[in-house]
Amino acid sequence: MSLRTSATRYAKALLEVAIQESDPAKIAEDLTSVAAAMADSAELRRAMTSPGIPHEVRANIVRAVTDTVGAAPPLAKILQMLADRSRLDLVPLMAEVYRERLLAHGNIVRATVTSATPLAPDKVQGLAASLGDLTGKKVQIETEVDPELVGGVIARIGSTVYDGSIRTQLQKMKRQLADQA
Repeated sequence: MSLRTSATRYAKALLEVAIQESDPAKIAEDLTSVAAAMADSAELRRAMTSPGIPHEVRANIVRAVTDTVGAAPPLAKILQMLADRSRLDLVPLMAEVYRERLLAHGNIVRATVTSATPLAPDKVQGLAASLGDLTGKKVQIETEVDPELVGGVIARIGSTVYDGSIRTQLQKMKRQLADQA
């Protein structure tokens, strides 16, 4: 079984419990904090994932980490379960999958919008509303700047690309002119 499959199973179970017993958004923040702590500290990561660390020590480390971030009981329980099963290596991927599932549960999609210059906040809100009308979902936008676009925007939602850039329009015109010549 792949790491992603295992992480997905745990993330799905955590989200189901979080929806019933806790605040799913708070659990996402706490899980992200735990994953970030593991990423930032090689020593912590080693202590949490090394098979040479005794079970009791690993359980105490997990308890200390969950107490430090103020983790809700469902998260603390699943992290202890992962420690018992020596699967704490799944935490970073589980955090990513959990956030994806939480967005899907909230009928939210993420979009990356690339423009030639930084977009004003009101433009970003307008794009979010327009993309929301297209997708039928609430859209969270992350913006990027690419001066080579010349103007316009490119929006990516999953594998779908909406290209309204001047660069692409100029390339199309160039091909049309070349075809007619």
